[in-house]
Amino acid sequence: MPRPSRSKPRPPLSAASLEELALFYVGRYATTRARLRRYLERKIRERGWESDAPPDIAVIAEKFAERGYIDDRGFANMRAYSLVRRGYGPRRLNGRLYADGIEDEDGEEAREIARKGAWDSAEIFAKKRRIGPFAAEPLDDNARQKAFAAMMRAGHDIDLVKKFINSEPGSPPERDA
Repeated sequence: MPRPSRSKPRPPLSAASLEELALFYVGRYATTRARLRRYLERKIRERGWESDAPPDIAVIAEKFAERGYIDDRGFANMRAYSLVRRGYGPRRLNGRLYADGIEDEDGEEAREIARKGAWDSAEIFAKKRRIGPFAAEPLDDNARQKAFAAMMRAGHDIDLVKKFINSEPGSPPERDA
């Protein structure tokens, strides 16, 4: 049985306290405008709002972006480099950018990073999972299907996945120029 809380309920948020929360959040986490807006909306749902007029969360997010506290383009590029290093492909990046609320214009450079790193990320993924040229022995049909599905879920292009899946252990596929 959960213990009842003895502390007083927290007061509803004001414009000043909302901005303090936003400043704390961006100081602690790399974030985007959209993620900051979602965070502030959640805090308002949890604690309430002191005024009859609704808060203008978008203005706070834009003000923080203008001040350089939030950089959607930089965040997108950081996300792209991170996913490439971990072995995820361009489609996986697109999904993450969408979830992070990155607009197309801010994510274009990140998408280019993922496209240029597609081969390296597929190779990293294949090494981690011991697929194709990194397998100890040739994959049977069931293992091949599972490896194919895993690489596709990781966001790799189907032609690239086929190259790695169809490679014999010890003989890496030819890299496209």
